[in-house]
Parts: sequence; structure tokens; C-alpha cells
Amino acid sequence: MTESTRVRDDICLIAKSIFDRGLTCGASGNISVRLSDGSYIVTPTGSSMGFLDPARISHLDQNMRHLSGDKPTKETPLHSAFYDTRPQTGAVIHLHSTYAVALSMLPGTDPDNALPALTPYAIMRLGKVKLLPFFLPGDAAMGAAIRDLAGTRSAVLLANHGPVVAEKDLWTATYAMEEFEETAKLAVLLKGAQPNVLSDAEIQAVVRKFHVDG
Repeated sequence: MTESTRVRDDICLIAKSIFDRGLTCGASGNISVRLSDGSYIVTPTGSSMGFLDPARISHLDQNMRHLSGDKPTKETPLHSAFYDTRPQTGAVIHLHSTYAVALSMLPGTDPDNALPALTPYAIMRLGKVKLLPFFLPGDAAMGAAIRDLAGTRSAVLLANHGPVVAEKDLWTATYAMEEFEETAKLAVLLKGAQPNVLSDAEIQAVVRKFHVDG
């Protein structure tokens, strides 16, 4: 089995699981993976995560130019910005998951750290999550906003739109995205309840122990 075939199969498996669990719906959400030759496998525009055909997934060259498969997601500039500014990135996932989107719209959400420190796992997998302003879907300005972060964040939350996670490989990105949505769910459910969040000392202990870099 070639690397491209394996990646395509993994994307379809993960995407269907994400879709079946309601983490994204309709034709929303997109996934990309960087192959060892520097080219990219990217989910097509207008496609449902629940019904991807591995043979039709887009293949882009090292400069994000379309080589084969269906036309890639219009959010390609968003993905490209993470790959360019975080060389360790091997995969990017963007969803329209309900609780993360809800959190992006709630007053009081910290623009520099959108996810409150409710559990150590969100800190371990995501670090600080930057809340970015609203952009039209597919707007190249989204990529510019990621580039302005200069590789300091592995995850962002697009206002009124959804979360984006960049990680070393597809499975790690998937686990991080799942943690993102579960933490956002906790944050929305606990809104106004004054929960006991982790202290600054506890947060720093997690950061040191697990070498959190974003």
C-alpha cells in the first residue's frame, strides 16, 4: 500500500467517524495531510465528510497547486498557512462543530485563549487557542491571520465559523480536535456557573510536564 493510498483511507475513515458523531454536518469541514514528498492530500470542496471517495480526494503539489482528484476545499489558504508557519505540521483539520462555534460567539470568550483551563487534556493537546475574527468562508485573509501568529499556535477558533487544528499527523490532529470540541462543550455548559478552573500554577505544571508549545 502506498503512502497516498493509506492517507486517503485514513482520511475517509476519520471523516466518516467525525460526520457520524455530528462533529460536522452537511458538506462542511475539511482535512489535509502533508505527504513525505511535500505534496498534499486534501478533501474536496462541497464534499460531505460522511461520504468521501478516496479516489476523488484532491492531490496538490508542494505549492498547493491542483494535480489530480476533485477540486480542493476553498479553505486551502487556511491549511497552507499552518504548513508554512509550523514546519512540524503534518495534518490540518477544520470543522464546524456545534459547541466550538457556540463558544466563538459567546460574550466573554478570551480572544487570546478561547478555551478555559477546565482540564489538563485540552492544554496538553491544544495549548492556547486564539480566537480569530469573522472572515467570509474561503477568504484568503484567514490564511493571513494564521501567518500573523508566526507559528505560535497549533489551534485557532474562527468566530461564527469553527475550530482549526494543526498537528504532526492525522491521528494526533483528530484527537486534538475531539478534545477541542469536548472542552468547548464543557465551557458552554458551565457558562455562568463559575467552575473551578485550573490555577496558573497547575496550568504551568501541565505545560512543563507535557512540553506544550502553543
